[in-house]
Amino acid sequence: MIGLVELETYCNRLLDAGSFEDYCPNGLQLDAGRPEIQRLATGVTASQAVIEAAARAEADLLLVHHGYFWRGEAAPLTGVKGRRVRSLMSAGISMMAYHLPLDAHPELGNNRALGDLLEIGQAQPLGSGLVWQGELAAESPSDLAGRMTRLLGRTPLLIPGGDRPIRRIGWCTGAAQGAIVEAAAAGLDAFISGEVSEATTHLARELGIHYFAAGHHATERYGVQALGRHLAEKFSLDYLFIDDDNPA
Repeated sequence: MIGLVELETYCNRLLDAGSFEDYCPNGLQLDAGRPEIQRLATGVTASQAVIEAAARAEADLLLVHHGYFWRGEAAPLTGVKGRRVRSLMSAGISMMAYHLPLDAHPELGNNRALGDLLEIGQAQPLGSGLVWQGELAAESPSDLAGRMTRLLGRTPLLIPGGDRPIRRIGWCTGAAQGAIVEAAAAGLDAFISGEVSEATTHLARELGIHYFAAGHHATERYGVQALGRHLAEKFSLDYLFIDDDNPA
């Protein structure tokens, strides 16, 4: 068991949350009134289904990658957001969210976890940003797509950027398809992200770099699980991961 404030302080320091210019507040987003945390639930997004599953599990805290209060969204707690917040408060479940800090963490982050899952060698950040790079043993685009299907449980959209094999690869989970330009400039053979936009197809073809859209949810399942397991072990918490599957 650990105090809610103490746990947030620990997570903020662990993830260096204060150093990120993010699209949402990182850390404690909702305090439902329980000062001590014994049962921790994690999920990718604080959807109604995840909240209800956390309530059935009698969780004290829900820790997610995608929380609330995004830049530019309407502030009133009405509609879907109001219902979600009421559900959390009624169940006595506080909520913490970490967005970019959880993408970037060198050991527990989404990018590290995806690289490990895909067995990419020499995995490391590309420069000082969120994009990572690493090496494969000359894998064909179709073979990599098949392996990603097995490992992620979702068939990626492959946009070929030529016919060369993949030796040097870059990736950034979630909605980072625009970083394909940075990956191509670094001389990488392929780039993986979660989503695809209309422009991505043309960029991949014209830049000569293979592109894989592997799913926003599918590529970001793993960081929040790694963080949850770390916290459970360190503070002797009961822990569960709730996977509200999303094809996007």
